[in-house]
Amino acid sequence: MNPYSALPDRAFWRPAVAEKPMLEIGGLWDPKFAIAKDSAIATYGSCFAQHIGNALGKRGYNWNISERAPEGMSWASAREFNYGIFSSRTGNIYTTTLLRQWLSWASGEKEPPAETWRKDGRFIDPFRPRIEPAGFRSEDELLASRRHAIACFRDSIVSSDILVFTLGLTESWRNRATGVEYPMCPGTVAGEYDPDVHAFHELGFQEIVDSLDASIAAMRQLNPAIRILLTVSPVPLTATNSGRHVLVATMHSKSILRAVAGHMERRDAGVDYFPSYEIISSPPFRGAFFQDNLRSVDPSGVEFVMSNFFSAIEGAGNAAPQAPSREQPSPVAPRAAGDGADDVHCEEEFLDAFSRKSAHG
Repeated sequence: MNPYSALPDRAFWRPAVAEKPMLEIGGLWDPKFAIAKDSAIATYGSCFAQHIGNALGKRGYNWNISERAPEGMSWASAREFNYGIFSSRTGNIYTTTLLRQWLSWASGEKEPPAETWRKDGRFIDPFRPRIEPAGFRSEDELLASRRHAIACFRDSIVSSDILVFTLGLTESWRNRATGVEYPMCPGTVAGEYDPDVHAFHELGFQEIVDSLDASIAAMRQLNPAIRILLTVSPVPLTATNSGRHVLVATMHSKSILRAVAGHMERRDAGVDYFPSYEIISSPPFRGAFFQDNLRSVDPSGVEFVMSNFFSAIEGAGNAAPQAPSREQPSPVAPRAAGDGADDVHCEEEFLDAFSRKSAHG
């Protein structure tokens, strides 16, 4: 008799993985806390986080949208102007330090910077560079919109039972003088890059842990009962400024983020981790859920991830998730809560335009 003798099949690779058809691998997650249909759930993070919000809305869960589209705006226009993408119009929050920055503004710990960018006579928000497709008409309009987004972000934290945050990147860009972080390198999506003003920064394990710790503490100051569900985006990097090959940089980044998520989940009863990264990226799934570019996640992969998610929270235990359809899921009619389609808004994909192959056809 030894400690392994009484373990269930799920603890052993052969019966849990090797002997199962790929789509019957299930029971990957035991939720740490209940997630009911009426639980208010806020979603933020990298591009992949958008799939979670969409799936919650489609299945009748209480996706907490605190910044809604103006009355009378069409569904297509609402999506174009980034309503119903995340719980408020923050744009993608790729790093834990960027999350910490938003929370410092929302809590009043720091004043939001007055920095704005110009393009073709319009004004661009450096911290939400694609939030308005053509930019803002004036600096005052931009700053008012930013203040409103910060207030709505705060409200989503205060009014939510659960925050789902998807860890996306370890690479970031900052202003050398002010220390503020941008979601994208200036000069890519918008703005002008100046090496004397802008600095590349690569986050390490401890810095990510510290900024996530500080973020969770700030959220609990606003809402002591809030619980955190972490995920790691399975989407590889579009580009890297680290000096490494992009494949190596991707594995480096995702490994650190996965380690951070596991570290936080193990030591905090109010933090859980859902393995969307493993479901898409692990060897048993043979890359089947990636599209031809080996980066974008196919709709069938998103469906399989979310089937695992809902199977677990709805009490199906170790049952295999529903096999995904290979067809593109049909968009549902949008609801007042901001129910969205299956496309995602991802600033990082714009970096592909700067590769030599893209630039020269």
